[in-house]
Amino acid sequence: MTTPTGASSESPRRRRRWPAVLVFLTVVTLVGGLFAARLGGDSSASTSALIGQPAPPLAGETLDGGRFDLADWRGEVVLVNLWASWCEPCRREHPVLTSAAEALGPRGLRIVGVDVRDDPADARAFLAEFGGARWPTLIDPEGTHAIAWGTFALPETYVVGRDGTVVAKTIGEVDAAWITEQVVPLLGGDAP
Repeated sequence: MTTPTGASSESPRRRRRWPAVLVFLTVVTLVGGLFAARLGGDSSASTSALIGQPAPPLAGETLDGGRFDLADWRGEVVLVNLWASWCEPCRREHPVLTSAAEALGPRGLRIVGVDVRDDPADARAFLAEFGGARWPTLIDPEGTHAIAWGTFALPETYVVGRDGTVVAKTIGEVDAAWITEQVVPLLGGDAP
């Protein structure tokens, strides 16, 4: 009895391919897992290398033509919100920020906006649509501040404690529960 010519020569070749196939599948699985972990789940649970570190410098021209420097607010609890007029979640969170400014401003909360890669005219129209903002907004046309703060999606919000260190960060729109959990304890007293 003879073996078909092709069968005897392919069998060792197939055996040699298995390690390569296993390595390929392992790499695909690992890369897929990393993408799933990065894109899926609760993105707001992402941490930041800035947590526990001094807040990056944040100074420049504001939408109303003034100047802002975060260093001037040292000793205050500051909520730094990065946003843009073209960002839909930013539209949804703006009323939450307005409520936080009204309720917690008298207790010492300061808010500063950073308008990232946006047309200032569009940003002003955005704020006018919502009745304005009770806080200054820096213009960040090149995204320089956003990069310094480690931002990769809008909106993102950071909390800077009275000692000037970053104590919390969230990716995506903030809600009242996040502010109550992350900001109110820094101000002292009970939730509003």
